[in-house]
Amino acid sequence: MGLLIAQSEGTLDSVTGYDLAVAGAEFNVAVGVARLGHRVTYMTKLGNDPFGKRIIRVLNENQIGNEFVAWSDTKKTGFMLKGRVSEGDPDIFYFRAGSAASTLSVEDVGKIRFDEYSHIHLTGILPALSKSTLDAVNLMFDRARQAGLLITFDPNLRPQLWPSQDEMIKSINAMAAKADIVLPGTAEGKILMGSDDPKKINDFYRNLGAKVVITKVGSEGAYVTTATEEYLVPGFKVDKVVDTVGAGDGFAAGVITALMEGRTLKEAVRRGNAVGAIQVMSRGDNEGLPYPEQLETFMKK
Repeated sequence: MGLLIAQSEGTLDSVTGYDLAVAGAEFNVAVGVARLGHRVTYMTKLGNDPFGKRIIRVLNENQIGNEFVAWSDTKKTGFMLKGRVSEGDPDIFYFRAGSAASTLSVEDVGKIRFDEYSHIHLTGILPALSKSTLDAVNLMFDRARQAGLLITFDPNLRPQLWPSQDEMIKSINAMAAKADIVLPGTAEGKILMGSDDPKKINDFYRNLGAKVVITKVGSEGAYVTTATEEYLVPGFKVDKVVDTVGAGDGFAAGVITALMEGRTLKEAVRRGNAVGAIQVMSRGDNEGLPYPEQLETFMKK
């Protein structure tokens, strides 16, 4: 989706200028995976408008495949406003209801050649946009499982996009049960299953059916539970947190790429912690996502 970042601090209705960028959880992960040297394809539906054309340009700049990007001449590309803060969490406001992406359907999913891929990453954002996208994402889970892909799932809760919190919880947990690896945060766990204790969160999703659960615990790192072990992978020291948006997406990109390279789960989570830490030191949702040399240097500190 399009992203308008405030040029100065203040409430979203009081600032007088915005910088144009591109954002979206799945988009951020795609950028992170591509920058670390892996082939990745992005799926969405865009409006035939300046935001949509800019998204395609950024995909091309990052060598991300766009063959599964559909276009709409009647719906517009969704976008969001993002405030500017000296550090921490900025204000955010979405304009996504009725967007082109909200019309993504099971017919669009039918065009994906799942047997050509080894991995699929899904989040709880796209299914929140409409009944059509919820059906499409559920079909993606089913087709990916049939094709033997490794499925990672980040709940990425956006309560303002769902019809109700009850529907959000029910839908997100049902999707998590179909994933191989679930990547919640502690605050999400509190909403989804009633606890912010990482061990309890991990046990909950393991019992639902996930093979691996990795709960992000902020600067402390990430807590991992598998069928045979559980452990904490410590985080990396960050000099200054500039913008926390996109940190979880960076974490996902780090985990995914390490697993694609055949590294151990513990190594993958350590890389995820590193990419997430690098991202929070940059303004913007994906601008700070590292290339291999930058990541290697940071992890050696």
